[in-house]
Amino acid sequence: MALRRIALRDFVIVRSLELDLSAGFTVLTGETGAGKSILIDALQLALGNRADAGAVREGAERLDVSAEFDADPALAGWLDEGGFEAGDGLLLRRTVDLQGRSRGWINGSPATATQLRELGDRLLDIHGQHAWQSLTRPEAVRGLLDAYAGARTDALDAAWQSWRQALSALEHARSAQDSLQRERERLQWQISEVAKLAPGADEWDELSAHHSRISNAQALIDAAQGASQALEDDDNGALAALTRAATLLQNCEHIEPEFRTLGEVLASCVAQASDAAHSLHGYLRDTDTDPKTLAELDERMGLWMSLARRYKRTPAELPALLAGWQAELQALDAQSDLEGLERAEQNTQQAYMKEAKALGKIRKQAAPRLAQAVTQAMQGLGMQGGRFDVELQPLAQPGRAGLEEISFLVAGHAGSTPRAIGKVASGGELSRIALAIAVTTSELGAAQTLIFDEVDAGVGGAVAETVGRLMKQLGRDRQVLAVTHLPQVAACADHHLVVAKRQTTAAGTDGPRTESGVSRLAADDRAREIARMLGGEKVSATSLAHAREMLGHKTPATAP
Repeated sequence: MALRRIALRDFVIVRSLELDLSAGFTVLTGETGAGKSILIDALQLALGNRADAGAVREGAERLDVSAEFDADPALAGWLDEGGFEAGDGLLLRRTVDLQGRSRGWINGSPATATQLRELGDRLLDIHGQHAWQSLTRPEAVRGLLDAYAGARTDALDAAWQSWRQALSALEHARSAQDSLQRERERLQWQISEVAKLAPGADEWDELSAHHSRISNAQALIDAAQGASQALEDDDNGALAALTRAATLLQNCEHIEPEFRTLGEVLASCVAQASDAAHSLHGYLRDTDTDPKTLAELDERMGLWMSLARRYKRTPAELPALLAGWQAELQALDAQSDLEGLERAEQNTQQAYMKEAKALGKIRKQAAPRLAQAVTQAMQGLGMQGGRFDVELQPLAQPGRAGLEEISFLVAGHAGSTPRAIGKVASGGELSRIALAIAVTTSELGAAQTLIFDEVDAGVGGAVAETVGRLMKQLGRDRQVLAVTHLPQVAACADHHLVVAKRQTTAAGTDGPRTESGVSRLAADDRAREIARMLGGEKVSATSLAHAREMLGHKTPATAP
């Protein structure tokens, strides 16, 4: 999952740059102001950092940066969930225009800055020259110890949230008991009033239909009687006429075959009309004006309409209104159940304390191991006899992150008392402590690419050689990129890139412009660059000989 390639176009003072990167330990060097950190800034932009229109090169409309990594099967699930294709590589791209609008892509599919950041956290770790500043923030210190311990805090966070919700519900119920009781009494009275009616879910529609039939019973009876007479009258009834017509056709169907079909149609009509007449007789036997039932329906519907007017609803809405009140009363009963809420609060508190104590135990076991590892790293960084401690102090009240406060204490040399890392006076010591912690903890994450951006500021001599060896050692298992100004660190690298400015003149411009470029150094050029880092702009025979010695080369007989 190493970084294969980075490409820039119109980024700050870089017009166009394509850089292939290798495994192992790579350094980036160059004169002050050449833009050594531009590559790191561009890489962070590609991985979701905040977009800034000021990063667009003067004269250009937009910048474009991309970073290509080796494919990692472990990311296949994340890519699939986000709707991104998984291939033999992983390409992240970002553009920013002059209005500050940015667009991002992952393997060619549009991506948000949040998705780029989330993926970037899995791909590489960046340690900046002011990394020590984060060591003064409690959340960063805690996160570093938890990562070193391999502790997961998801369960603790969920338990904390459950406890806070249960506690909030209990406190709200306690403070609102009077108002809850008044609301309960109001709901109980309304429910009891409507419950006397006991409105069925579909009852109003059924009542309306039944009432309509009974109130119009005489008209319905008259219609049924008239229809029956029209069908069955002896002289003018429809049945008699249809029967005569069917008989006439049947008598002549042996002469005209078409009459057979017509006769069958008329016979079918006679049968259907007979069925209708039979049904009308049944309806007339069973139907009555029934004034008693009509009066009962009038009374029932009057109750429905009275309650509907009182609560400003339609009659059909009364069943749902009653169900809603009953649900509200049930919720209020639950809020008024102080004993139940207290039990819930106690149970969630116990669950939180269980998780917090388990995490605290893991932290206490890991703290001395982290302290010992960082202390050992400090010895080779010019802080012989120095000591690093991880202190855990119980909090006065449980917190979201646990039961203890975690702080880093440092003694810069033998015999001194460890103090809070933020109170260490020397900037050089702070940088070296941060580097010791970075080296100690750099193997924790899953990211295969580690970037150190001038973390060696403030050190030199034998300490600088130790820094170089530590980074080279890290480069055996991971890809390491370091921006450095120390020749001792650069001499330890497997690969050497140099950043340099140059003046260019483009057609249509007012004059020359400064651009920055990166080139890979071969052996001889590498010796010259290290010699420049040793002695300044003018490379002398002595500095060149020293550089070749640092690189393990033989010094030539004559100066160049």
